[in-house]
Amino acid sequence: MRRREFISLISVVAACPLVARAQQSARKVPVVGVLWHAGNAEEEDVYLSVLRKAFNDLGYVEGKNIRLEHRYPAEQPERFRILARELVDSKPDVIIGVTGLAAVELKKLTSTIPIVFILAADPVGFGLVESLARPGGNVTGLSPMTLDLSGKRLSLLKEAVPHLSRVAFLVDPTDPFRQQAIRANQAAADALGISFQSAEIGAPDDVEQVFAKFAKDHVAGVVWATGSLLFNLRERIGASTMAQRLPAVVSIAEEVPYNLLMSYGQDLPDFFRRAATYTDKILKGARPVDLPVEQPTKFKLVVNLKTAKALGITVPHPLLAQADELIE
Repeated sequence: MRRREFISLISVVAACPLVARAQQSARKVPVVGVLWHAGNAEEEDVYLSVLRKAFNDLGYVEGKNIRLEHRYPAEQPERFRILARELVDSKPDVIIGVTGLAAVELKKLTSTIPIVFILAADPVGFGLVESLARPGGNVTGLSPMTLDLSGKRLSLLKEAVPHLSRVAFLVDPTDPFRQQAIRANQAAADALGISFQSAEIGAPDDVEQVFAKFAKDHVAGVVWATGSLLFNLRERIGASTMAQRLPAVVSIAEEVPYNLLMSYGQDLPDFFRRAATYTDKILKGARPVDLPVEQPTKFKLVVNLKTAKALGITVPHPLLAQADELIE
C-alpha cells in the first residue's frame, strides 16, 4: 500500500468514531411533541410559558438538550387529526396531548410512542387508559375531575349571591362530556333550589346573542367548567357578564381576571408542571404503564373583588377567608 493511501485510510478510520459520536449525540437530544387546542402560541401562552419553565426547572434547555415541537389545532376536530398524524409520523420520544381530544387522536395513531395527557376529564371514559391506577398501555397523565366540583362551585356562588334564583350553564358543543356536565350542574342547582338552564356557545359571535337571551330569561348568575373554546373566549365572555351584570363562577382561575366573580377548581398551572415531570420520567426510562394517572392535589378559590364591587356584591367574610387569592 502506498504511503499516501495508508495515511488517507488512517484518517478515515480515525474520523469514523467522531462521526458516530456526533450522530449519537444528535440522537440523544429528546424530542417532545405537544398537541395543544388553541390556534397559536400567543393564545396558549398562559400555560405554554408554564410548561416551558417546568422543563427548564428540570434542567432542560430548548435547542440544547430538548426539542419541543408544538402544534396548534385551533379547536378544529379535523386539525386535531391532521396534527396528531404529523406529530406521530415525526417519531418523537414523547407526545403531550393537552386535552382529552388531543390524547384520543394521538392514541388512535400509535401504541408505542408514550403519550402524556394533561386535561382529560375522564381518561377511562375516553378509552385512554384501562384504569387510573393501572393505565395499561402507552398513555398516562393527569385528570382534572372537573365535573365532581359542580356542587361546590354553585354553592360558593349562592353564598356570595344569596338571592341567586336562576343560573345559566355555558356549554361548548365540541366538548364530548357536555351532557354529563349539564346533568351534574342541573343536579347541583336542584339541590340548592335554583332554576337552571343551559346554553351553547359554539363560535365567538354566539356570545353576545346568548347573553342577550339571559337578560330576557332573568338569569341571575352564570357558570361554566369545561370546554377549551370557552377558555379561548374568556375575554369576550367576561365582557358580556359585566355588560349584563351577571356574577359568574368558573373552574379555571386564569379566567377570573376577565370580569368574572370567582373560580373554584384545580390548579391548572400545577398540572402543566406535573406533566413536564411525567415526561421527564419517561425520557429517563419510565413506562407509561407504570405511571398511574394523577388526580388533583391542589384546589384553589379565587375571588375577584373588583368585579364584586362593580356588580354591587358584598362577598361574605367567611367566603373571603376561604379564598386562596383575592384580585383587588
